[in-house]
Amino acid sequence: MKQWKQWCLLCVIVLVLIAVGDFYGCFERTVSGEQFGITDYQSGKDQNENGVDDVQDFVAGARNYVESAPVYGSRYYAGGYPDYGYGVCTDVIHHAFSAAGYSLKQMVDADIASDPQAYGITTADPNIDFRRVDNLLVFFSRHAQRLSNRFDDPFDWQPGDIVIYHQHIGICSDRRSMQGYPLLIHFDPIGARERDELQNSKVIGHFRWK
Repeated sequence: MKQWKQWCLLCVIVLVLIAVGDFYGCFERTVSGEQFGITDYQSGKDQNENGVDDVQDFVAGARNYVESAPVYGSRYYAGGYPDYGYGVCTDVIHHAFSAAGYSLKQMVDADIASDPQAYGITTADPNIDFRRVDNLLVFFSRHAQRLSNRFDDPFDWQPGDIVIYHQHIGICSDRRSMQGYPLLIHFDPIGARERDELQNSKVIGHFRWK
């Protein structure tokens, strides 16, 4: 009985800490690149012809997805797309690209079909391949501009940049921390969010879609 009470107390403490973190995140002070003398990168491309640069669509699509409060759940879905409000980190990227008029699934599936050896894949599975971080690391290495992983200058990190960590992925926001670096829009078991967490883990891939 005593151990059960201790376990319940631990769960309550964890939930309180998460709630406090979410509360703080809601009021986290952010600034624009302009306030640091940083001109936000623009791709000069409008894939879906909506009058908005792809970069802005990327950020808006990612932000809208995390603000929809999806439930974290790594599951397999026939057809590939999550339903019932579930998702994982790679779905942030899928929604970002979709908002700009790109089908990340179609692009990744086609690239795997063209060169499965590059991905280390013997049997492709369109139902999930585009939702795997390892596959997206290969895809962006082949089709996007690879940038430095170093945090020497906030200017090097721009809205819409794709950031890959070990088994995790996110996208840079157009909002910046007080140190000048973009917030990270991402999704992990703690929740979907836009926070000053870009440097919380070791970056293994930093890409810009061209």
